[in-house]
Amino acid sequence: MTEYGRGPGSEPWHPEDPLYGDGGWGGQEPHAAQSAYGGQPQHYPQQPQQQQYGDWGHGQQPGYDQGGQQYEQQYADQGQQYPQPNAAQGQQYPQQNPAQQQYQQHAAQGQQHDPQGQQQYADQTQQQYGNGGWDNGARPQVPYAADPADPYGGQPAAYGGEQPDFYGTPDAYPPPEPPARRRAEPEPETDWDPGPDEGEHAFFAGGGDDDGDDDLDDDAKGRDGRGDRRGRGGGKAKKRRNGCACLVVVLVFGGGLGGVGYYGWQFYQNRFGAAPDYAGDGTSEQVTVVIPKGAFGSVIGQKLEEAGVVKSAGAFVSAQATNPDGDKIQPGAYTLKKEMSAKSAVDLMLSPKSKNNLTVYEGQRNARVYAAIDTRLGVKKGTTEGVAEKEWSTLGLPDWANTDKDIKDPLEGFLYPSTYPVSKGMKPKDVLKEMVSLAKDKYAELGIQAKAKDLNLKNPLEVLTVASLVQSEGNSKNDFEKVARVVYNRLKPDNTETYGLLDFDSTVNYLRGESKLATGSVNDLRKINDPYNTYKITGLPPGPISNPGDVAINAALNPAKGNWYYFVSISADKTLFAETNEEQNRNREKYLEEQKNGQ
Repeated sequence: MTEYGRGPGSEPWHPEDPLYGDGGWGGQEPHAAQSAYGGQPQHYPQQPQQQQYGDWGHGQQPGYDQGGQQYEQQYADQGQQYPQPNAAQGQQYPQQNPAQQQYQQHAAQGQQHDPQGQQQYADQTQQQYGNGGWDNGARPQVPYAADPADPYGGQPAAYGGEQPDFYGTPDAYPPPEPPARRRAEPEPETDWDPGPDEGEHAFFAGGGDDDGDDDLDDDAKGRDGRGDRRGRGGGKAKKRRNGCACLVVVLVFGGGLGGVGYYGWQFYQNRFGAAPDYAGDGTSEQVTVVIPKGAFGSVIGQKLEEAGVVKSAGAFVSAQATNPDGDKIQPGAYTLKKEMSAKSAVDLMLSPKSKNNLTVYEGQRNARVYAAIDTRLGVKKGTTEGVAEKEWSTLGLPDWANTDKDIKDPLEGFLYPSTYPVSKGMKPKDVLKEMVSLAKDKYAELGIQAKAKDLNLKNPLEVLTVASLVQSEGNSKNDFEKVARVVYNRLKPDNTETYGLLDFDSTVNYLRGESKLATGSVNDLRKINDPYNTYKITGLPPGPISNPGDVAINAALNPAKGNWYYFVSISADKTLFAETNEEQNRNREKYLEEQKNGQ
């Protein structure tokens, strides 16, 4: 083992501590516990230690001034005494302190100063080990185990030309310096970046990311010096990596806590907290909200919330439940204010002032419905009628509608009597489509198409036409089924009372666009040439003359049984029916008498 790699004891120099094994720079304090010769101190008088290399503690180095002479004398004397390692006690080998190692390094590098001394050193080495100097009967020295941290501990000792100089290569650690020359090694000037030993977790230090690279590139890194390892770049990259890691952790934990808190608060509010609500009667801004048929509390509340009327649907549901009349809110259009309290919204919807609806009454003609739509929408008079005339085929009529070329209005009878939301901003076409859609659904529900043949009618449109006649001619709903029977009796081919003529004033009023009781004499009425004039044309008119309601339609589908061909209403709640013309004449006299009394 090279003497340049050892301290005064048996342990090698530690790779990370240049002062490891330092027994004192003067050499006066040898480590007795590390003696290689059984712990018994030995002394060579030929080598006074304090004079051998001078006092390094005072900066004097006479050993270097003498060149290779003292080096030569040292190993000459040692060569004479090494064969006796177990000499008498009291002798002491000179302790080779770090000063000797430094001197030997300079001597090895300057071999040209004393070639004879090196030759003598080589000869002595061969004599010591080649001649068996350790095998003279004395007990051999027990070798010490190599220090695992010593990069040179596993190599055999050599002398002379066989000794490798580990401190003369670029990869070696610098030799130790005397205490007077030691300085604190400067820290690398990099950004502050604490490592795991200073309180930073290994995750933030990024060490784990580089382990694999270190294992794969040990050889390349092993060739770097300590200064290279400490001063290696990458501080900025590590800092960026550390910053990203911290940001990721903050986002993950912050997002998780925020999400848990939000959903927890929502859960509490939904289960136990009061629903958000506005205060007061709302702002000056108005909005129209359409409530569809079949909508219940939560659906109405959602509509109002979407329109900005109430703050939450839950608040509206609560307010509706606490109001005794809350369940009486009807479908339709409502004019409300924005940001109203739920209680104020419920109260206003129950008031007629908020309703912005259009009602189509039973038996009402389309001409009046068109005019009402124009008024509600605030558009020019005749706008809706023009849309109906030009775009009737796009409004969703059933296939069996408008089957006669003489029909005056294809939509007549298909604006189903009901209440519809109609307010400014809506289009006439949309309003008409909603009415036609409801009529189509209702007629399918009532089974008009399936029952037409059972009633000896050509198509469902004729059923609807009969219903419109019943709606217009009947004075009381209690009489609708009898009126329907009169219609069917007059349509019979064997009718000998009217000979197929209906003779209804309602049809004349329709073609005239009027609603009068006194339509004129029968002779004058028979002169009117119009497909809708039932005083001249036998059978049914081309199409409905009004929009019949459920009662009239059911009466047309289920007429009463009887042989009536005539009827006359003498009062609002009384209608007289007759089977013959003579009986009908007597009923007319009663009607005229009632008219006189009524005046």
